[in-house]
Amino acid sequence: MRREIVLAPTAVGELRDLPAGDRARVRDAIERHLRHEPTRVSRSRIKRLRGMMQPQFRLRVAGIRVFYDVTENRVEILAIVPKSRAESWLREKGKTHEEGGPGEDQR
Repeated sequence: MRREIVLAPTAVGELRDLPAGDRARVRDAIERHLRHEPTRVSRSRIKRLRGMMQPQFRLRVAGIRVFYDVTENRVEILAIVPKSRAESWLREKGKTHEEGGPGEDQR
């Protein structure tokens, strides 16, 4: 099923701030991996964030992490951050199932 891709306003700015080469790689990966099978987990690309209510998934694109949620017809990209900031972003912005508030990736 083809899904609509929607970027949160902050994700739009984060994408725009990337160097041109990284921006192209991220756009290509979003289209290739998230348009049709955004929940298809793989070792190297897509990870289901267990214990997290939001974001539900993470896409790895080289040194960049794309955090997103999936509904029936839509993929909402919440953030596009460098790997070095991924854990702190999850702690600040992520919501766990248990707490319903900020949390971290529970492996």
